[in-house]
Amino acid sequence: MIPFSTFTLDNGLRVLVHEDPTVQIAVMNILYDVGSRDEQPDKTGFAHLFEHLMFGGSLNIPNYDEPLQLVGGENNAFTNTDITNYYLTVPADNLETGFWLESDRMLSLSFDPPVLEVQRKVVVEEFKQRYLNQPYGDVWLKIRPLAYKAHPYQWATIGKEISHIENATMNDVRDFFFSHYIPNNAILVVAGNVTYEQVKNLSEKWFAPIPAGIKKPRQLAREPLQTAKRTLTVNAKVPAHALYKSYHMQGRFNNDFYAAELLSDILSRGQSSRFYNQLVKEKKIFTSISSFTMGSIDPGMFVISGRLGAGITPEAGEEELEKVIQSLLKEGLRQGELQKVKNQSLTAMEFEKVEVINRAMNLAFAALSGDANLINQESQMIEAFEDDDIIRIASKILNEKNANVIYYHAEELDKT
Repeated sequence: MIPFSTFTLDNGLRVLVHEDPTVQIAVMNILYDVGSRDEQPDKTGFAHLFEHLMFGGSLNIPNYDEPLQLVGGENNAFTNTDITNYYLTVPADNLETGFWLESDRMLSLSFDPPVLEVQRKVVVEEFKQRYLNQPYGDVWLKIRPLAYKAHPYQWATIGKEISHIENATMNDVRDFFFSHYIPNNAILVVAGNVTYEQVKNLSEKWFAPIPAGIKKPRQLAREPLQTAKRTLTVNAKVPAHALYKSYHMQGRFNNDFYAAELLSDILSRGQSSRFYNQLVKEKKIFTSISSFTMGSIDPGMFVISGRLGAGITPEAGEEELEKVIQSLLKEGLRQGELQKVKNQSLTAMEFEKVEVINRAMNLAFAALSGDANLINQESQMIEAFEDDDIIRIASKILNEKNANVIYYHAEELDKT
């Protein structure tokens, strides 16, 4: 159990407090309910750009990192399709420094043109290095628009194309900030060696004066049901042939999401998994293979990806992959197979809770669902699934009409 208390400021900021007097640190985690799904189709990559801009100086603090480092603090952030998350750790005695820093950049960025130019260049370079100039790096730029035809999940968090970031104006930046980085669109979790009263007082002092903003209504296009398999063949100078196969699945806050996670573990978690045993170890079809869920809030993707062995095409690899899937669907689970992955999942969850920062992040994300206590219910939800539930979910997800496949051919291999 992760105990917590909660309150909401008049400006709409939701605050959760998790007290743990056994540690010497305090953690602040601010989750903004904005991700790449909230961008316009012709202005993508903004949420990720803001992850960088938020460290470039705020209204009254020109350098975010310096005062934090002076009190022994650390910080970082990440962005995905659904959220932007900032977190910091400080010695418990220096908690107010964190409140000062985070409240100021929620109040307003500096909107300094040179900062925008610097971060623009950083993001453009990241786009080139990670997505354009790296082997297989463009997969997510290709598989998302293959799988999604209406929903904004059709573009990656980095954005559709570099030009969207290159052409971003200061007015674009201001509009995006004041539409999303506002107290009534954020969840603050303070955890560690803190008290409820302390956090409430600091929240009232530093965050309450920030006025609530006007949230843009979220009107996302609903992805229509896919009725036929979609494929794309890519030829590139990469080390080996590869296969990427994605299927539509339920969103993160759907109860069946956990069943899909268990299904993924049955297929590819560890050397006793079905994919590894049959496709890597026995048949040597793949040199590596994995399956995973994207974990997005709206209906997301169940992904299978792998590198093929020498002389084996992606198309042939898919045929062998399908044999393993059909065997699972027809024969069901083996005795003890589900309990094994349940145990692995539950153990991993317990290890994750050791770190205060992980508890804070998970609390914030659970609160986004509308019920922060979800964090204390996940174990029971996982335990409740039976073999038939896994097969039911597998039959629904791992359907060829629901599949989106990239056959990634290595050009050099094709010439031999």
